[in-house]
Amino acid sequence: MLRQACVLGCVALLGCNGETDTTQSGEDAVSSPDTRLEALLGGVEPSGFALALAPRAFEFPRDHGPHPEFRHEWWYFTGHLDGADGERFGFELTFFRYALAPSSPAETGASRWRSHQIYVAHFAITDVARRIFHSAERRARDALELAGARSPPLRVWVQDWSVVSEPSGWRLSAADSPYSLSLVLEPAVPPIPNGEQGLSRKSKEPGAASFYYSIPRLTVRGELRRDGRRLAVTGAAWLDREWGSGALAEDQEGWDWFAVQLDDGSALMFYSLRKRDGTRDPFSAGTWSEADGSARQLPGTEVEIDVLDHWQSPRGGSYPARWRLRLAALGVNLELQPVLADQELDTTPRYWEGAVDVRGQRAGAEVTGRGYVELTGYAPAH
Repeated sequence: MLRQACVLGCVALLGCNGETDTTQSGEDAVSSPDTRLEALLGGVEPSGFALALAPRAFEFPRDHGPHPEFRHEWWYFTGHLDGADGERFGFELTFFRYALAPSSPAETGASRWRSHQIYVAHFAITDVARRIFHSAERRARDALELAGARSPPLRVWVQDWSVVSEPSGWRLSAADSPYSLSLVLEPAVPPIPNGEQGLSRKSKEPGAASFYYSIPRLTVRGELRRDGRRLAVTGAAWLDREWGSGALAEDQEGWDWFAVQLDDGSALMFYSLRKRDGTRDPFSAGTWSEADGSARQLPGTEVEIDVLDHWQSPRGGSYPARWRLRLAALGVNLELQPVLADQELDTTPRYWEGAVDVRGQRAGAEVTGRGYVELTGYAPAH
């Protein structure tokens, strides 16, 4: 379980005007929410921020860019890469923006370190053949060009990790020894709104919602470097975009998030919100999309999830480790198996996010695919 103290400590460190001791480095001076769950469990009141209250029509490319009037948002890329020699990799590159106070005009004579926003980025590689999971984290203020988000054209960065606009998509770049990525991603389907025309409600509380869309299939080409050796790769990726200012309800502890790409072109996104007593929250929801981009919203009652195994983290905490997902209305029955047991990011707080293999049936026909699963709220708090 993640504590509100993580966010409150961030406010105490940065102060109400967003300044800190400028003798500290960009990374060392910043304390911030590390995950989207931690932001949504934050104890900072959203007073002065815009709220997601009603459905809206997304506008692109504008909505690929930042929404500074809201308290938090993220650009969440996950995907699967295949090398020309048959090697396989999973990757995650996430950029997370968190505002400590509503944006305001710059003050004359303000410190160059003054900022009301902080950014966190996570980079992870699942090296399947070597059975290695490698992850890293960076964080910095939106000051002195250490980090930020700008549009148009889109550029989101934390130091030298970035996502920037390309003519037909985006370029992702990140490096942490011994791995680095430089990938070009091109959407294969249009953005798909999640929830009620893009409004994703997380609880019955007013404002406890976000604007949320996914691009469930992007084609990928580029290179991965491992130990300095260049590997040409191709594959498929997933983009999740979400922004808002509200928080989860007090009785909500975390979620299991599933992003499944089937080989017939269809895709499933589903998040199972978990209450503190271990039961599923009724605001759990998802989206089923077809290869042509048409989509159907899924209430929690339409998705049945059975946990078939567990994995015990050597760092503490027990995670679900294999799943069966059934969507009776669509004739879908899928089994998800992690490609590696340990795909836990050792951040503060820790969470599990990793590549999975998918097999099962759809309308009586055999289907296979790949996916990503995120598990939050399972690691014990410290």
